[in-house]
Amino acid sequence: MKIKEITFVAVFAAVMGALGVVPPIMLSFTPVPITLQTLGVLLAGGVLGARLGAMSQTIFLLLLAAGVPLLSGGRGGLSVFVGPSVGYIISWPITAFCIGYLLSRFQTLKIQHILFINLTVGILLIYLIGIPVQAFMMDIPLLKAVQLSLIYIPGDVLKAILASILVYRLRKHPFFSRSLATSYSNHLSKNI
Repeated sequence: MKIKEITFVAVFAAVMGALGVVPPIMLSFTPVPITLQTLGVLLAGGVLGARLGAMSQTIFLLLLAAGVPLLSGGRGGLSVFVGPSVGYIISWPITAFCIGYLLSRFQTLKIQHILFINLTVGILLIYLIGIPVQAFMMDIPLLKAVQLSLIYIPGDVLKAILASILVYRLRKHPFFSRSLATSYSNHLSKNI
C-alpha cells in the first residue's frame, strides 16, 4: 500500500469519527439512534472505491473496538458490538466495498448512477444486515424491526442524495480523480 492510499483510508476513517461528533437523534420507541455516519459510509465507498473504502470502514470499526468513542453520542468499546445497532455498524465495510465495486463498473459515471447505487445497494444493504440483527438483539419479530426501521428511510434518502452529490463532485476533482485512478489501476495491474 502506498502512503497516498494509507492517507485516504485514514482521512475517511477520520471523516466517520467527525460525523460521530454530531449528536444522535434518539427515538423513544427504538434504541437505534439516527446519526450522520451512514453518510460517511456512502462517501467512503463512492470516493475511495471498493478496497480502500472497505479498509477505511474496517479501521473505523477497529478503533471502535479498541474503545475510541467515535460513534455518535460518544460511544465506543466492545459494548457497541453487542447492542441493537451492531448489524448496522458491521454492515459499513461491506456496504462501502459494494458501492465502490459497482461504481467502478461504469465507463462514464453520472450523478444518477451514483444515486441509484447509493439508494439500492448502499442504504438497502445496510438495512438488509442491520434490521435482522436488530430483531435478534432486541428479541422481537423481524416484521416489528422492519416497522421500527421505517422511520429512518427519509433521512437515509437525504443522506444518499447528499453523498451522491459530494461523490460526483469529488470524483471529478483533479486531486481525487488522478490519485485514485492511479491507485486503482496500479492495484489491478498487480493482480492480473
